[in-house]
Amino acid sequence: LPCWTMVGEQIRIFTFTFPQRQRNPEFRNSNLPPPRRCAFRTSRLASATNHPMASFRTSSTGGGGGSSNNDALVVPLLLSTAATLGATIIVQLVTPADPWGKSCRFLRQLGRQEKGNLTSASNVESSVGEYERLHANTTSVDERNSNYTNLVNSYYDLATLFYEWGWGTSFHFSNRHPHESFDEATRRHEFYLASKLDLTGALGKVGDAMKRHMNGSYVESQEVKEGSTPAMARVKVLDVGCGIGGPMRNICKFTGADITGLTLNQYQVHRGNELCCADAHFTNLKDNGLPQIRCRSVQGDFMKQPFQPSSFDAAYAIEATCHAPDRVDCYSEIYRVLKPGAIFACYEWCLTDKYDTTNPEHVSIKKQIEEGDGLPDIVSTHHCLTALKKAGFEILEERDLVNDEYGGWQAPATGGYSTTKEARKHHRGGKPWMLPLMPSWNPFTQRFQFNWFGLGLTKYSLKVMEFLRLAPAGTSRTQILLQSGGMGLARGGELGIFTPMYLMVGRVPLD
Repeated sequence: LPCWTMVGEQIRIFTFTFPQRQRNPEFRNSNLPPPRRCAFRTSRLASATNHPMASFRTSSTGGGGGSSNNDALVVPLLLSTAATLGATIIVQLVTPADPWGKSCRFLRQLGRQEKGNLTSASNVESSVGEYERLHANTTSVDERNSNYTNLVNSYYDLATLFYEWGWGTSFHFSNRHPHESFDEATRRHEFYLASKLDLTGALGKVGDAMKRHMNGSYVESQEVKEGSTPAMARVKVLDVGCGIGGPMRNICKFTGADITGLTLNQYQVHRGNELCCADAHFTNLKDNGLPQIRCRSVQGDFMKQPFQPSSFDAAYAIEATCHAPDRVDCYSEIYRVLKPGAIFACYEWCLTDKYDTTNPEHVSIKKQIEEGDGLPDIVSTHHCLTALKKAGFEILEERDLVNDEYGGWQAPATGGYSTTKEARKHHRGGKPWMLPLMPSWNPFTQRFQFNWFGLGLTKYSLKVMEFLRLAPAGTSRTQILLQSGGMGLARGGELGIFTPMYLMVGRVPLD
């Protein structure tokens, strides 16, 4: 099977195929129109007589000239396969990337997935069926909200492996500045959020509490001595909706704080803790009363968190609380487990002011994102900000980071994504967050999968893997769900009706 790779910072594949509404009759018969880009591709595929796929369909149904069409198809397929295998060999031998090793590890994890590792069902196929049922047109938003645990567990049982293999261990987006790699942009985005938590102030409060607890053994004097303040590892931080803990581990290395990640999905807990224990950096070697591992994942519902009140000095969430059925209840639960004066910072998935409820394309894109990303319902930036206030937080900062300057194709007046002549003139090499989801014919980027050939290649490769029992039954249906969400996210970003990085920073009042 061809393994499509990318030179440099992104040697990865994010497996997608045609959207779910093209395959599922419930979605196909929906009143919502199909996305414009998908409709263009499908019509183009069906109408182009000189198209390789059209030739294949003609020959396979017994049309005239089947033999010549097959002969014409074999040569480009062999050439493309040879080029792909040659590229992977070069990348494997010359670069630090490991596409073959990652692919083998992915296949092993797929094999383990049905051996007691699923949270929502006994096998992948049943999990896909439950997820599709919850997102059918006959299922209301209220029912999805009431069954959000099943919805989220079904989604992440299916998507986690593909996310880790194709995207990395940090399941979020970020704009890329000029000369910045994918991984560098990911870490910068996480560190920026961590900088909003005022962990230095939290450390001072921890030191004051230790002085009182130890009857003043920390004695202040004129001479400042090394080690006179407690270590940052005594600052307790909560990662709300941690996934498999990529941001948690990066922020732990960056700040030195002790971080607990909370996720609903047990499979993600196992995988996250496996990665934490595999890195010696997170081991506390000293016998100083601190946990042996400085970051860990625990299973729990962030709507009903398994922590005592005032347990943490700070908390953050990165594109996670969008899965909550009620934002006020979600933020209130975070408020409960934070100490007075603690800060909560988050990136939210939101609809922007450009979203128009009367525009059929906007409504269709919203539905695609919900279907492809396990969301009960997407709400507006105003809704999230109001909910944070109702939960009791003092608002310190809020804005949409999508419009921050990053040297990309941005409208000079607003900072929004634009391809106008004026925007191109100011382009300095920055890349918008949704670029990895937009199609390209460059076979050395993961964007190759979004053209018509890449879509078919990934789809039928997974079907072959299922047939050979290299992947569980239902894996190809999983990629249909992911593809639907990916195409919706890309189009929503292009139109500016959706943002994955609405920043909100709130503080628990001291009283």
